[in-house]
Amino acid sequence: MSAAAADGDDTGRRAIDGREALATARLQLLTAARHRLALHLPLLGRDDYGNDAELAELKRVATSGRRAGIRILLHDPATALRDGHRLITLFQRLTSAIQIRTPVEDVDRQCASAWLLTDTGGYLFLPDAGQPQGRMALVDRAAQVPLQQQFDEIWERSARANELQALDL
Repeated sequence: MSAAAADGDDTGRRAIDGREALATARLQLLTAARHRLALHLPLLGRDDYGNDAELAELKRVATSGRRAGIRILLHDPATALRDGHRLITLFQRLTSAIQIRTPVEDVDRQCASAWLLTDTGGYLFLPDAGQPQGRMALVDRAAQVPLQQQFDEIWERSARANELQALDL
């Protein structure tokens, strides 16, 4: 049994340490989500939210019905677009269900933490988006609430990432 699994509990709460544990946590949370997700991504690495299984779950959530919605705060959309990240391609195909905004205020752009929030009370939190260490829970609304509040505040102050809109010429 891995150390990450050993310190977990029935809420799925556990520490994340390493890229493999991080990828597993992301997929578990995406699979558990029903209709809504919120992602705060100061960095979007090539392997983050870009493999077939993660993209399939993102698409499932985005197409899950009228209440479906994925909100993404992406600090550097131009780089993700230039690198051809698969998440951007999915966004361009599902613009009615996926919204991407970019923080514009300095205080928001300096936030180096990354997180994923689900509508089922789950979360993944990385204090430093560049490091694969943090914590997660499949269901822990009490711990999720401050992250959701911070996300909503940043979201309201952010601008649409218009450079990601596909050009239908």
